[in-house]
Amino acid sequence: MLISKILNEQNIDFEAVAEEEIDSLGLIGYNDDNSHSIATFVEKSKYICDFPSNIKLIITTREIADNIWKTRRDIGLIIVKDPRNCFFKLHNYLTQNPLYKRGIFKSKFDDSAKISQLSSISPNNVIIGKNTIIEEFVVVRENTVIGDNVIIRAGSTIGSEGFEFKTLDEETYRVEHIGGVVIEDDVEIQYNTCVDRAIYPWDNTVIGTNSKIDNLVHIAHGVRLGKNVMIAAGATIGGRCKIGDNSWIGIGAAIRNGLKLGNNSRANMGSVVTKDVGSNEGVSGNFAINHRKFIEKMKGEK
Repeated sequence: MLISKILNEQNIDFEAVAEEEIDSLGLIGYNDDNSHSIATFVEKSKYICDFPSNIKLIITTREIADNIWKTRRDIGLIIVKDPRNCFFKLHNYLTQNPLYKRGIFKSKFDDSAKISQLSSISPNNVIIGKNTIIEEFVVVRENTVIGDNVIIRAGSTIGSEGFEFKTLDEETYRVEHIGGVVIEDDVEIQYNTCVDRAIYPWDNTVIGTNSKIDNLVHIAHGVRLGKNVMIAAGATIGGRCKIGDNSWIGIGAAIRNGLKLGNNSRANMGSVVTKDVGSNEGVSGNFAINHRKFIEKMKGEK
C-alpha cells in the first residue's frame, strides 16, 4: 500500500520523497518479521540508525529527512510536521481496512480440550490445542493461539486491549491493538492474570513453551517470553519486552517497556527494572542494579 494515498484520504499535509509501497507499520528495533516491508517514524535525530532491511519508509520531519538522506538513498520518506501522531493516527485509520487486519476464520478447539462453559471464547480467530484446560471466567479474545497441554486458571484474560495512548493537542486517543497472542505448549497461567495482544497486525505477544505465570500478573502488548520463564505473583511486564529462556521474574517486580532480559536472568522480588539485563545476570532493588552490588550496598549501609 502507498502511505501517501492514505494520508490524502485523511487530508494530512505531507511531502513524499522516493516513496515505496509497504505492507504494514512497525517501530524501529521492533519489527522482527522480515517477511513484511515496514513503515516507521523518526522524530528525533538520535534515533537515526542503520535501519533494518525491512524498513522501507520513514515518516519524519524535514530536518531529520535531510540527515537520513545523507547516508541512505534507498529508503522512502514521508515528511510531516508531527511524525509520531501521524504514524499512530495512520495505524488507527488502517485498522478499519480489512486489507490491513488479519483474516477472519471460525475458532477451532481440539476435541480433547476442557473448556468451562463459564468461560468466554471469541467465536472467531482463536485456536485451542490438545488437552488444554480453560477454567471458569477466563476470557480469550480474537487472534489468540493456545497450544497443547496449556492450563489457564479462572479469571484470566488473554488477548486484551493494551494500554497505549497518545496525545494530540488536547485530545488523548487510544492506539488500537489488532495483533495477537501465542501461548506455546505446556504453559500454565494462574488466576486473574492479564495478557494483552500486540498492536500491529503482523505481531504477537508470545508466552514460550513450559513457562509458568503466577496470579495477578500483567503482560503487556508485544512481550515475548522465552522457554521455561517463571513469573511470580503481582509482576508487571511492560510492552515489547523480550525475556530470555529460563529466566525468573520475582514477586511484584516491574519491568519497564522495551527492555531485553537475557537467558537465565533474574529480576528479584520487588525489582524495578529500567535497563536491559544480561544473560546469567540477576538484578535487585529500586531502581534495580546487579544483585551482588545491591547486597554489597545494603551491607555497607548497616
